[in-house]
Amino acid sequence: MTQTAASLSSEARATIADALNQAVAETAVTTMLAQNFHWNVTGMAFGPLHDLFQKIYEDHFIGQDDLAERIRALDAHAQGTLAGMVQRSKVSEHAGEATDQQMIKMLMDAQQTLAATLAEAGALASEHGDTLTEDLCIARGTEHEKFAWFLRAHLA
Repeated sequence: MTQTAASLSSEARATIADALNQAVAETAVTTMLAQNFHWNVTGMAFGPLHDLFQKIYEDHFIGQDDLAERIRALDAHAQGTLAGMVQRSKVSEHAGEATDQQMIKMLMDAQQTLAATLAEAGALASEHGDTLTEDLCIARGTEHEKFAWFLRAHLA
């Protein structure tokens, strides 16, 4: 049975919101990873990678806002601290220098992690009949799989 946020049990809202907070954390860390690489990429592929990394972080900034707003629609608290997001995220920050190939690989892995996290959150939402959250997770997961493909193509 399809349910709206208001018709879900408080336990279901909390469970779904927790899964979405995981996705927000990973999206925030990946946003900064892409921006870091955008600022620091060098080499023969500078132009296309600089542009791709920018597309990624701009997309992710909007995506994390959409996820956080859904958490609020579920009447839950959206994690809003950088320290909390970094601690929670399965995606790690990168400090220091990296080659363009290392940047691509790290960002591709982050995209795949995000797609998996969103698939899990979407399945959880589906179990509770929350098709609106499931739809959001599918849409965001599709974007992350697309970016993973774009990055993987640079490694071929």
